[in-house]
Amino acid sequence: MITTVVVLFFIFLMTVTFHEVSHGLVAFWRGDDTAYRSKRLTLNPFRHIDLFWTILFPAMLLFATGGRFALGMAKPVPVNFSKLKNRKFDMILVAVAGPLANLVFAWFLAGWYHATEYFPFLYGVYFNLGLAFFNLIPIPPLDGSRILAGILPLEAEKWLYQIERFGFIIVALLYFSGILFTLIMPGINLFARLLQVPPVMLS
Repeated sequence: MITTVVVLFFIFLMTVTFHEVSHGLVAFWRGDDTAYRSKRLTLNPFRHIDLFWTILFPAMLLFATGGRFALGMAKPVPVNFSKLKNRKFDMILVAVAGPLANLVFAWFLAGWYHATEYFPFLYGVYFNLGLAFFNLIPIPPLDGSRILAGILPLEAEKWLYQIERFGFIIVALLYFSGILFTLIMPGINLFARLLQVPPVMLS
């Protein structure tokens, strides 16, 4: 039991680590060295842990769903969008990199699950799919809002950033109202079927 918990926690830490490092690597590729100078381009998960998003938020979801579902995030990698070569387009690339990394990791974990039937790998698939689709919600500071900002005209982009300070409140309202699950579960279960793993059942 203890070994299983340790494996699950390790998979979760690597899930959020891959997500953030992917943002930083693409930003570095496109001209911004902020994450590099902040020593965040590392796979050491302890450089990326955030007390709320990495510890408390997943615990809340586990409690709310009776241990059937959890997702969380790491401390966001710093990105200076003004340093990017093509600010609008590169902003989208940087934002997409995190969810894409999670979809790729989910694919690897699904393969390991099929080969071993070791259920922590299945939970790892769910962690990664959950994090990918949660982050695609267009609410600041989630990745979906950066993708949207890259598409919107400048004035609308500024308005989007103005509501970022309320992002946590909006996410909390979505969570407690159940709308959060309505938004992300279709994508999670679509990819679960593509990866030939059981769908997530919350009820």
